[in-house]
Amino acid sequence: MPKQPVSANIKISLIALASIIVLAVLFYTHDLVNKLASRETAIAHLYAVSQQYLASERTSEGDVSFIFDEIINSPTFPIDFPLILSDRDGNPISSKNIDLDSTLSEAERDAFLREQMKEFAEVNDPIVVAYQDTIILQYIYYDESSLVKQLRLLPYVEILVVGLFIIIGYVGFSHIKRNEQSNIWVGMAKETAHQLGTPLSSLMGWTELLKEKADSPEEVRAILEDMKQDVERLNRITQRFSKIGSKPQLQKFTVEAILTDAISYFQRRLPQTGKHVEFIITGEKSIPISVNPDLFSWVLENLIKNALDAMENGKGKIVFTVTKNGKWIDIDVQDTGRGIDKRFRKDIFRPGYSTKKRGWGLGLSLAKRIVEDYHKGKLVLHSTSPAGTTFRIRLHEHV
Repeated sequence: MPKQPVSANIKISLIALASIIVLAVLFYTHDLVNKLASRETAIAHLYAVSQQYLASERTSEGDVSFIFDEIINSPTFPIDFPLILSDRDGNPISSKNIDLDSTLSEAERDAFLREQMKEFAEVNDPIVVAYQDTIILQYIYYDESSLVKQLRLLPYVEILVVGLFIIIGYVGFSHIKRNEQSNIWVGMAKETAHQLGTPLSSLMGWTELLKEKADSPEEVRAILEDMKQDVERLNRITQRFSKIGSKPQLQKFTVEAILTDAISYFQRRLPQTGKHVEFIITGEKSIPISVNPDLFSWVLENLIKNALDAMENGKGKIVFTVTKNGKWIDIDVQDTGRGIDKRFRKDIFRPGYSTKKRGWGLGLSLAKRIVEDYHKGKLVLHSTSPAGTTFRIRLHEHV
């Protein structure tokens, strides 16, 4: 069975999480609305009980005054929902929390209240006010408060908002993913062209020299040796690209050996660029590490190229400092270039990001992936300032 892509898993997880949140909010809101509606029903029944008490023969004048002043007509009485009191024949007597137009005639007012009573009866059954539980005196019609009605609409608003959030998030995530993949493909194509361009240019130059030095066997042999190195370089580049996406085999090397191999390639070609850069290896450089030579040399070359590009005056140093921290080996690559602007420090490892006019923004991203995914280590920007930048590679010691 084919393995589900990571991006698909992330999308499914986001949708599932959003669905759980929506269901939880819906359940909570529904429960809250029901509690508020039950509270209003209880208050309406309390109002009915008050009316029944007023209708009883035992009600004194003081009791009536207290009920009217302190309960029914009190501004603090918790009746905040529309309520209509009618007689036993259904004729409206009084109302509460209903806006009535003062210009209406008494007949129009009664007609309006009767219509309201019909609507209220569809929401809640009228409460019967009876004397001694046998003689019906009045009916109480009541509706839900505006707060309850708004809360009933809240879940639909929440679903709409969360739905829009999911759609926007999905579209945004897909756009970012497509853009990132596009940058990776473009970057990989340019990286391939760049990797192949240097040895191919050298080979073209060697062929021209061979034509000129055809009568000098010793010079021809020297040129053929350089050509051999460039052909080996092309083969190494092929090996690098073939290992991307598969589990590479790690081999034991000393830190000094792997660093020297990467440095030597640049040292032979620096004079042609007009730059004068000193390479220094210090620290515990004889420590063994487990790396894939083809891929790890790619990491070092990317860091060295960045360091060389940062030296605008063509002069400087690149210092490799090796230290042991427990089971980890730290390789600090420090240059004396212009440093990295603090505005760009968070983006330097992002695919497609580059501050160079002719950059393709894949070198550091690719280097980080090689170190972290294929060697289970770390590649970080350790420090930077106008006096230079230090990248730290952290790897496991070979045991």
